[in-house]
Amino acid sequence: MADKLFVTTALPYANGPFHIGHIMEYIQADIWVRFQRMQGHQVHFVGADDAHGAPIMLKAEAEGISPQDLVGRIAAGRPRYLQGFHISFDHWHSTDSPENVALSQDVYRRLKAAGLIYSKAIEQFYDPVKGMFLPDRYIKGECPNCHSKDQYGDACEVCSTVYAPTDLIEPYSVLTRAKPVLKSSEHLFFRLSDPKCVDFLNDWTTTPGRLQPQVANKAREWLSGKGEQALGDWDISRDAPYFGIPIPDAPGKYFYVWLDAPIGYLASLQSYFASGKARANGEPRSFEQFLTAPETKQIHFIGKDIIYFHTLFWPAMLKFAGPPYKVPDNVYVHGFITVSGEKMSKSRGTGISPLRYLDIGMNPEWLRYYIAAKLNANVEDLDFNPDDFVARINSDLVGKYVNIASRAANFITRHFEGALAYGGGTEALRQEAADIAQQVRDSYQGREFGRAMREIMARADRINQEFDARQPWVLAKDPARRADLQDACSRALYGFKLLSVLLAPVLPEVAARVARELFGLGRPFQWSDALEPPQRIAAYQHLMTRVDPKQLDALFESEAAPAASKTAGAEAARAGAAASSASRESPATMSPTPPPASSAASISIDEFKRLDLRVARIVTAEHVTGADKLLKLTLDLGAETRTVFAGIKSAYDPATLTGRLTIMVANLAPRKMKFGVSEGMVLAASNESGGPYLLSPDSGATPGMRVS
Repeated sequence: MADKLFVTTALPYANGPFHIGHIMEYIQADIWVRFQRMQGHQVHFVGADDAHGAPIMLKAEAEGISPQDLVGRIAAGRPRYLQGFHISFDHWHSTDSPENVALSQDVYRRLKAAGLIYSKAIEQFYDPVKGMFLPDRYIKGECPNCHSKDQYGDACEVCSTVYAPTDLIEPYSVLTRAKPVLKSSEHLFFRLSDPKCVDFLNDWTTTPGRLQPQVANKAREWLSGKGEQALGDWDISRDAPYFGIPIPDAPGKYFYVWLDAPIGYLASLQSYFASGKARANGEPRSFEQFLTAPETKQIHFIGKDIIYFHTLFWPAMLKFAGPPYKVPDNVYVHGFITVSGEKMSKSRGTGISPLRYLDIGMNPEWLRYYIAAKLNANVEDLDFNPDDFVARINSDLVGKYVNIASRAANFITRHFEGALAYGGGTEALRQEAADIAQQVRDSYQGREFGRAMREIMARADRINQEFDARQPWVLAKDPARRADLQDACSRALYGFKLLSVLLAPVLPEVAARVARELFGLGRPFQWSDALEPPQRIAAYQHLMTRVDPKQLDALFESEAAPAASKTAGAEAARAGAAASSASRESPATMSPTPPPASSAASISIDEFKRLDLRVARIVTAEHVTGADKLLKLTLDLGAETRTVFAGIKSAYDPATLTGRLTIMVANLAPRKMKFGVSEGMVLAASNESGGPYLLSPDSGATPGMRVS
């Protein structure tokens, strides 16, 4: 019986574009989804933007627009990424939607009716400068468990400990760097520690096959904690001002984003059903009927940083909300993506921009294959190595796979008008094809994509070896051996068709072209096509080029690297080296490495006083279309705002700059650039070992203060 699958990926936060970690997760899920579809299973693959929370509210406020306008602008850019990397979502939605409001409030009411919601007064951090209660992610400090610095107020990214913001050591506001103060507020809690929740979660997390062993072990650690480590109740409310879903019976309170965000999976599915797309995809039942059907399976692909929410809060919410809600059947967790062993960092030259990848003309299926070849079913980080990328694509996809068709097809079209013939029949070939197809099928099903690619390429090696051993270029010179020539090339092309079917989940566009252009199918490949020997082919058309190493140089090119250094970017990525950058783009005068301080001429105190240095708060930071080095900053100087174009794009994600204090030269003459007028300069430090590093004042400084 065919499965009915409801598949999601983690919802990206709608305050910025996709990064390469998103794309890796979407590719992983998409490969698995495409494989399931090829098996004849009905798959409903949906996604959505995670649109609520204080960060979006604050960013929209700084830009002078509504949060809905901000979210809409971000959403408008999503299709370019998804289509560019051939991600086959059936539907994309938003948590800021009528469906999500209704479902979130319904789940809340059901949990409250089950006796799992209560209220109590809590002391909460309040920013005295900004004048608002601080969301967990706007508080940083030292982890109370492992003592790592600069950890967020809800969980440590180093040791994965979950805690309350008040547990942080030396906390500070991310918005203003001020020390937060404690204020009392009435909050709503979900009784995650209730014995019936704990009993359910113990059973759910230990169900064989539901979670990867590493994930199940981590969940058991949380569930078995004692004393201060015991499973705690979950604060599900936030105080106004907050951009989110109102709690229906608590005026001025909103659902914490982590309550309504996963419900966004269901809201997207409901919107998909309401749109008629599900019926077009062969599903005649309603949203509620589909969810409650016993054959429906709910699958989530997520990163390892959000295991706690998806293996404790989410299944418990669904369980005790009751039908039509159902608990997930599987939560598949993956690791992070690194570059040459280094964590993603623009300042170190170890970031990969998905749009840059596409804009410089790199084939998206190269990346899909490379990611597939490195993925397995464990929670392991995936490393992108530029040299390995070039070698693997050029060797596997071009040298082994495409090479088969490019050589064998020409003999068949030139000598046999496209007709294939197999000496001695095809039964043995069919059996061999069935054997490898089953091996690869098992690997795909278990998300052992790397093993699947190894099995496929081992078969490609064998096909090439057999083809070379029969030397068709020699057979073509002997008219008496035409049958041998036709058989040798036909077997190779049957092998190529087999490989194309097996690679279709990873290389959907290439496989579709092979099916249509070479083998004349009026549809994409189905898994069963792997066992059918082709009888005719059309003329071979070029399928894939090799990776030019210069493309990797362009992909990793430092934003401030000298033009003459054509390989500096890739070398920096390979070595994990730091890349320097000027703090303000000025093409005529920019120097990637400032001269040492000792080389500067002395100035008098009066000359120094001519500089008007001011504390400024970054209220918005955004990319500049067409600029390789610039970010557009809107700076609050207390009594006025300024626009500054700063050459810090290589080092900073704009989303991390909002609310940060920095130092600017306020009396620098405005400079007209092609992107607009820059009304000052922010100060940053850099040298040959790294940078730029924005200068920041100590906590307590406020916008407009004079620096002297």
